[in-house]
Amino acid sequence: MDNERLPGEMIGSQPGHGQLQVRLPDHVEHIDQDMEYCSVLIDGSWRKIRFHDYDQIFAIPGLYEQLFHDILDCRSPDVVGKLLKEQLQRENVSASSLRALDLGAGNGLVGAQLRTVGVGHLVGVDIIPEAKDAALRDRPEVYDDYLVVDMTRLSEQDRDKLAGHEFNALSCVAALGYGDIPPEAFRTAFNFVADGGWIAFTIKDRFLSEADTSGFARLIERARESGLLNVHLSERYRHRLNVRGEPLHYVALVGTKQADIPAELLA
Repeated sequence: MDNERLPGEMIGSQPGHGQLQVRLPDHVEHIDQDMEYCSVLIDGSWRKIRFHDYDQIFAIPGLYEQLFHDILDCRSPDVVGKLLKEQLQRENVSASSLRALDLGAGNGLVGAQLRTVGVGHLVGVDIIPEAKDAALRDRPEVYDDYLVVDMTRLSEQDRDKLAGHEFNALSCVAALGYGDIPPEAFRTAFNFVADGGWIAFTIKDRFLSEADTSGFARLIERARESGLLNVHLSERYRHRLNVRGEPLHYVALVGTKQADIPAELLA
């Protein structure tokens, strides 16, 4: 399906939800990923929604899966789940021993994949309340706890609550690099994981290149060079299609945390 033009209007359905009509722009010039949009037929009127306006997307039952997974063929949750499972098996680590923080948890799609892998304890974190509402609506059985917090401005109460879960794993899938989760928030989440804990995340390939302006390329490179993050697996893959039917490539990394990332690595 790579490099195929997607039709302007696509119709699909989700189990437990009504059928939605979703239309992609027909003659769009190249636009960056964070500016992509679609139109959804709601109560007889077409409503334009930008892909990164997650609060609006999560508020419409079934839209997230239909848009990103049925229409645009997103593969990231499956890729991360597969790589993490393979590495745990190589290291003879039981997935049930993982106590994972799912950063940028959204409506729980990644969390559900982690449960399939066998993760024993799972906590979701997102900055928008609509994400938690959607997770409780769509997958109420997935998370043991779900916090709506800004990881760059945690209260002492939130810090204590997160620390109390005693995380030994962190996941973050398709949420880094566009400002949704800045490097500082990723560092905070990383530091809640115990030394020796598992780190599994994906990021757009551009944000690991010399052309990166997000700060992630420098942060991850410095963390690896300083021995704070030991990367066991790294795989470039097709994340999903864009609105023009062209592939968007990401990199998935699975590794282990060796020590906290100090603040100066963000400078």
